[in-house]
Amino acid sequence: MSSYNHPTRPHVYIPQPPSSGLPPGARQPTNPSPSTRPDAWAFEVTPPPFVDEQHSLHNPWGDDEYGSPSNLHGSRTPTRIGSLQAPTTVPLAFPEPQIYRSASQRASGHRPSASDVSSLQLRREPSTGSFQSSQTNSWYHDDDYSSVSNESHGEDERLSRNLSDISLTSDEGLVRFQSGDLPENDQEWHRLVPPEAIEALGKMEVQRQSVIFEIFKSEREYVSDLEAVQDVYITPLLESQPPIIQPHRLQGFISEVYGNFSQILAHHQRMLGALFARQRDQHPLIQSIADIVLDTTLKADFRSAYETYIKHYPLSESRHRTELQKNMAYQSFIQSASSDSRIRKRDLITFLSRPVTRLPRLNLLLEQTLKLTDKDYEHPDLDTLPIILGILSDCIKSTQPGIEAAESKVKFWALCESLTFRKGEIIDMDLYDNSRTLVYSGPVSRKNRSEGSVAGTWSSSGWTDLFAALLDNYFLLTREEKRPNGTVKRQLMSRPLYLSFLRLGSFNSPPETRKERSKDGNVLSGLLYQSTPLYPFTIYHEASKQSRRYTLYAASEAIRTKWHNFLLDAIAVHKVRQEGNMYFAPDTLSRQFFRTGGSLNGGKGAGKVIAAVPFTSEGRRFIAVGCSTGIYVAIRGRETFRKVLNALPNSIAALQTLGSKTFNKFIILVNNSLLSYPLDLIAQVALGRADPKALASSVEKVVSGDIMFFKHLHVGQRALIVYTAKKLLQVTLSLHVLEVMDIKEVALTPKREQHGSSNVPHSFRAFGDAGYAPKDAFDVTPLVKTIGICARGGILIVDPTNIANNRSTVVPDFSGASNNQPMANLKSRVDSAKPLGLIRSDASELLVIYETVGCYITKHGTPSRSSGYIKWESKIDSFAQRGTHVLLFSTQFIEIRDILTGRIVQVIEGEDIRLLYAGPTPDLHEPILIAMRSGDNNNTKEGAVDKIVELQETSEISAVRTPTTALPTMWEEWDM
Repeated sequence: MSSYNHPTRPHVYIPQPPSSGLPPGARQPTNPSPSTRPDAWAFEVTPPPFVDEQHSLHNPWGDDEYGSPSNLHGSRTPTRIGSLQAPTTVPLAFPEPQIYRSASQRASGHRPSASDVSSLQLRREPSTGSFQSSQTNSWYHDDDYSSVSNESHGEDERLSRNLSDISLTSDEGLVRFQSGDLPENDQEWHRLVPPEAIEALGKMEVQRQSVIFEIFKSEREYVSDLEAVQDVYITPLLESQPPIIQPHRLQGFISEVYGNFSQILAHHQRMLGALFARQRDQHPLIQSIADIVLDTTLKADFRSAYETYIKHYPLSESRHRTELQKNMAYQSFIQSASSDSRIRKRDLITFLSRPVTRLPRLNLLLEQTLKLTDKDYEHPDLDTLPIILGILSDCIKSTQPGIEAAESKVKFWALCESLTFRKGEIIDMDLYDNSRTLVYSGPVSRKNRSEGSVAGTWSSSGWTDLFAALLDNYFLLTREEKRPNGTVKRQLMSRPLYLSFLRLGSFNSPPETRKERSKDGNVLSGLLYQSTPLYPFTIYHEASKQSRRYTLYAASEAIRTKWHNFLLDAIAVHKVRQEGNMYFAPDTLSRQFFRTGGSLNGGKGAGKVIAAVPFTSEGRRFIAVGCSTGIYVAIRGRETFRKVLNALPNSIAALQTLGSKTFNKFIILVNNSLLSYPLDLIAQVALGRADPKALASSVEKVVSGDIMFFKHLHVGQRALIVYTAKKLLQVTLSLHVLEVMDIKEVALTPKREQHGSSNVPHSFRAFGDAGYAPKDAFDVTPLVKTIGICARGGILIVDPTNIANNRSTVVPDFSGASNNQPMANLKSRVDSAKPLGLIRSDASELLVIYETVGCYITKHGTPSRSSGYIKWESKIDSFAQRGTHVLLFSTQFIEIRDILTGRIVQVIEGEDIRLLYAGPTPDLHEPILIAMRSGDNNNTKEGAVDKIVELQETSEISAVRTPTTALPTMWEEWDM
């Protein structure tokens, strides 16, 4: 190589795309020819022409692919500057610009941007040795091609050799960085760039390039961690033999813990491949990576993948911790996985949280990049980066509510798993429904009168520390107990309080002082007391205002205010949800007609509603109402009731059809006698087409005198009238059953006498001799082929077709209580309770309904479910079944519960509620009629008004549980 007599000036050129792909304001670079420039170096880096598709450059601003991820860690041939070979058009994988030391001065005027997209021409002036831009005064990234001029203009051999060494060192370092083999201390941008380049760029651009390099580095580490989770945790769990997680739970566990981990990994593998390709093309001066990040973040599935994962993350962590506590094999697996070199003894939680923290960290790095981008030049990052930051910020903000909800769900699950219930009681709070949430929770105190204390005084032993939890459907009051293994159990101190019954009392009482012994460890601490102010608030159960009234104490006024606000909100939301998701919707049929008392109209009114029954005539739907002044009938939905009978009924029934049979009977119990009227004539009188006298003369006396109560039932294909009678000095009640005759059969045999009962009218037929019922019997409940007689001692199961010779069974059967403590406890609880009836829950169980509780029995009558019981929220006086639900009626509330579980699904509140009609069978098509005090009119002059309401079923009954269609063969013992 020849020597040179004067300093030479190196030129470094960066390849550019066609003019159509340039950013706004950038000019097409010009390539000075060494043959026309006398002071040119003997070597030059010049861009190849954009001709050959095989050798053409990718446009970093166009729509080209970024590069195959498989080329992530590919090697590139270093540029040998000292070579004198002929120019070549073969592209090199890792081209590097040759940049030499520069003085700190810059040209005056427009401040150059180190990332301007035009050719970079670095010149070292002989006099100063400083670098200046010869044309655009801008710094540019490197090119992808290198060619060496054959002309030699006096470059010394030493300088050429030094430039070659710098290029080789930078190339090798980049390869090792992308493959992850570079030492940690060397993984910085300034460690991979010649000092001459750093001094030439200026402080701001050096910082910008360092931040961009940090994006490369953090993305590489992020992808490496995600791949480690896939290789070290997920795949071994799926392939382990013997299985670490039970096979039937494995896929669910993977989904719960790792979520859509693989979806996020795929996005970032693609982005990392594009970033590394850009780094190989442009290192050390990276023009921009904004287009790559923007293309990734603009994908809808990218944002949705992160939103899904981040919102689910608290649940993933909780599921992992739960399995870690319960599964020893999983513990061993996690411990062995931590020894993997890629894990570096980090906890799995660290890896699960990586997607949660990645977007905020990337957002921060891109913000720094934007701040360090030269504002004096129209750099494309100034437009692109704000778009990316907006996308990332929106994604991050959108996940915050989801994270809070998931964290609340985790706390809620922890609470559920820690609850311990009182033995014997069946409580289904529907805890694992997807809509369940923990609204608020925290410690509270409760003051109890200490034993032996003077009236009105309290001692430190009179305080109990409790943990209260407000769910979206229940309020729980528990006492915490820490177990030796570190777990916390919370024992329910009282029955969960359903929010439909929760009411708020005083929340503004002055604070009270709690005295406690000092716990500072002093010698006299046992004799000293410290005073703590506590702030009381009161809540209570609306149906049990006295027995279930709680005064609790909060540690501060702020906490008491929080409890007040959260309770108000939870009750309001619960009420809205109930109203928007009714299983049975109230439909008012009569609002103002049935009135009692008041000074208007001389205190006259139809009176209080006693009974009601619906019926149909000539295609019209009617409702007959018995009240204190007589029996009134109107077309359903109209207030124009017409009085049809001047009688005070105890109860009424309308018998129309059953299958192919027609009865046309309207039966009432008046003055202890059963009377029957033609039903179609009742309708005609109500319409004004017939004279009420004609109706009165059509009466048919069914049974005269001594009737205690009667019930209209359908048993099989028979329409029955079951009634009890009591004569003077008779200890027990006589039980009678009449079958209502089809009117076609009556017409054929009008004077037929029936089984020796000549006093029975020919429209009815008696079944054999009368039987006996307990003296305190008060109601009859129908089953499939038998009936139950309700009395204080239990429910007597009899065959209505053969009462006199029937072998009766009393349920529940507590004969085994002496050897079964849970059964004995149940027996003592229901001995004093009044049984109201029983209904089928499924093919193997019945639910026995008492005033205050319910219990399940088997087909043999013995208590099931470990003699457990369900306690109602209020004392009921009647019930009705519809499909899989039972409706329990008290004076203030209607509790609608799932028969199979006892879970409350709806509560209807009212005043003076009475069940009027539920039908002869629990038929889904039969309406349920109730009466309640109207709250629409507060004018006392108008008196008390009863309104009649029909409960219309609105929910679809599941086909899984059909109590009314269970196989009769399951009940052969009772002939059901």
